[in-house]
Amino acid sequence: IAGKLTALFDRNVFKMSILGLKKKQPKTFKVKVITMDAEMEFSCEVKWKGKDLFDLVCRTVGLRETWFFGLRYTVKDTYAWLKPDKRVLDQEVPKDSPITFNFLAKFFPEKVEEELVQEITQHLFFLQVKKQILDEEIFCSPEASVLLASYAVQAKYGDYDPNFHKPGFLAQDELLPKTVSIQYQMTADMWEEKITAWYAEHRGLARDEAEMEYLKIAQDLEMYGVSYFEITQNKRDTNLLLGVDAQGLHIYSPNSKLTPNKSFPWSGIRNISYSEKEFTIKPLDKKKDVFKFYSSQLRVNKLILQLCIGNHDLFMRRRKVDSIEVQQMKAQAKEEKARKKMERQILAREKQMREEAERAKEEMERRLFQLQDEARLANEALLRSEETADLLAEKAQIAEEEAKLLAHKAAEAEQERQRLEVAAMKTKEEKRLMEQKMREAEQLAVKLVEQSERRLKEADHLKQDLTEAKDAERRAKQKLLEITKTTYPVPYSAPPAPPAPPEAADFACESPPARLDFKDSDMKRLSMEIERERLEYMEKSKHLQDQLKELKSEIESLKLEEQQQQQASLYNMHSEKHSSIYVANMKYLKMFAFVFLELLITA
Repeated sequence: IAGKLTALFDRNVFKMSILGLKKKQPKTFKVKVITMDAEMEFSCEVKWKGKDLFDLVCRTVGLRETWFFGLRYTVKDTYAWLKPDKRVLDQEVPKDSPITFNFLAKFFPEKVEEELVQEITQHLFFLQVKKQILDEEIFCSPEASVLLASYAVQAKYGDYDPNFHKPGFLAQDELLPKTVSIQYQMTADMWEEKITAWYAEHRGLARDEAEMEYLKIAQDLEMYGVSYFEITQNKRDTNLLLGVDAQGLHIYSPNSKLTPNKSFPWSGIRNISYSEKEFTIKPLDKKKDVFKFYSSQLRVNKLILQLCIGNHDLFMRRRKVDSIEVQQMKAQAKEEKARKKMERQILAREKQMREEAERAKEEMERRLFQLQDEARLANEALLRSEETADLLAEKAQIAEEEAKLLAHKAAEAEQERQRLEVAAMKTKEEKRLMEQKMREAEQLAVKLVEQSERRLKEADHLKQDLTEAKDAERRAKQKLLEITKTTYPVPYSAPPAPPAPPEAADFACESPPARLDFKDSDMKRLSMEIERERLEYMEKSKHLQDQLKELKSEIESLKLEEQQQQQASLYNMHSEKHSSIYVANMKYLKMFAFVFLELLITA
């Protein structure tokens, strides 16, 4: 009994320990899914299969065309796709937490425009193909790269606007493969200019339309949608490349992924068999040889087989009538495209109307600014006009005062003119009188000159007569002395007698000595006459000097009047003529006065 109880206790303890271990084991695990434009984390149950996780991701993304996509993960040096019918944790997924998967396109359509229905499907394909081209997994020529880059820019930025998209707005975007950028000696600005030139041509394309145009060009590239694997041929052990795509299987040389050496379209393949590392491709035409190749890794072989089966299934599916789901999706997509087209048209019309309204607004604002400027200019002009009016008023007042002053000056000038006319008349009268006086002075001067000459001649005659009388008197006295010495003795010496005139001398000489008695009264009379004439001459000279002084004083007064007339000439030009005449007359008078003075001095 004790042994049974012990065994029962041990069994219960073991069951309890097992139950405790089961309770500690987690029921969920974390998964990180990376799409081309987002990252998502999910909490998955341990029992979930690959299909459960894949459906969760598709629902989250909103994807219904699920047959193109899969969840890819990395295993050692290669990659694998998550199997839908097997539990996630039972596959060779990474044991990290969270487990990382990439949500990518596993199969590619033959014609993207016909097969890709949903916009999200187009967008995911666009992002994946774009990344493959930039990473140079798909070869693209430089010309095609620039064109594809322009569609990518249109999908990202919308319509080109030169006011918004300034030079350098693509500097942070990766748009061209590095090989293309390095191949030509062009700067980033040059590439941006070429891309922008194409980008400006895509005006009006929506994002989905631009992405579809991108995919339509990309699907014609030789490496589009091709998965490459290294294989060897069975007999010669030659290294080759196997390419699997939507069209079939292709055999390439190791150094050339563009042009296949041999192709097996899906429509020409009857069967593909796989045994360990050997693949066998049996053509539909039994006359053709069977193609065999080998792959070194089992995991790669399984991947090749998956891709072959999936691409072949899609190839056969495209040749059949679409399922109800696909037809509904296409109808909905068609309606959605029509609705979006209508919305875009409405949006374009509204945008156009808004642009027109903005242009009208800008025009109104510009017109408003113009009117404001005009109003400002008008106000400034008004202020200037007011200032000008004030200045003009001041000038008018000043002009009025000046007019009054000028009128007063004009009256004074008129009075001065009248005075000058009177003065001119007086001047004319004085001139006439002066001329008359000058003529009289001339005549007087002539008379004086004649009288002076006559007096000089008379004086000379008188001197000569006096000399002759003295000589006759001396001779008479001599004769008288001689007579007296011979006849009578001389008791005393008589005083000298005055000279006799020449007639008396001659008479004394001819008459006898008793009759030569020269009287002193004649000499006195002659001396008195000479003295009288000398006094008359002195009086006339004094009178002439007085006249000269009067003439000088009149000349000085005329000078003063000349200065006054020169000042008066500033007010009246008429007086200048009289002034010039007066100046000429004054010069003439001065000259005549100097001549007259010289004549007087000479006299």
